[in-house]
Amino acid sequence: MQDPGINSLNRNKDKTLSLSGPALKELLESVFQKGLPFRFKAGGFSMSPFIKDGDILTVSPLGKSPPGIGDVVIFIHPVDQNVVVHRVVAKSGNAYRVKGDNSPGMDTPLPRDNVLGRLERVERNGKRVLLGLGPERLLIARLTRGVFLHRILIPLWLSVRHRLIKPSI
Repeated sequence: MQDPGINSLNRNKDKTLSLSGPALKELLESVFQKGLPFRFKAGGFSMSPFIKDGDILTVSPLGKSPPGIGDVVIFIHPVDQNVVVHRVVAKSGNAYRVKGDNSPGMDTPLPRDNVLGRLERVERNGKRVLLGLGPERLLIARLTRGVFLHRILIPLWLSVRHRLIKPSI
């Protein structure tokens, strides 16, 4: 069986490096141990429309403040060990329930030790995306637990998104 770390570092056609699996986890942990933020390009659609494939994400270490309901966290999935970015929708003791805003099912319960950091900033096409990380994150988390997100928030987002994306500083 091939070592999972072998294919975790790839050079793309545009000469950028792509990290995944154990290599990405090690890099994130090293950066966060120094207390520094980490920027990377999002891949996938599980957090759409608030985070889209290709958005630039800035994540920061948790520090002493644990994630709260509505926070978007970066974590190691307890089953497949992949690095994932999803929203905290419930807490119970030292475990979290996380879910992608655009995912039909709830993720496996997440131990606190698997959470690496918290999403601080989203940029799309050079502009900062404001919706999804402010006070509305609590409503999004509540609606994400059910089917209401797809019936209410996504159509609302599509109608106001251009007014809520500001130039990046």
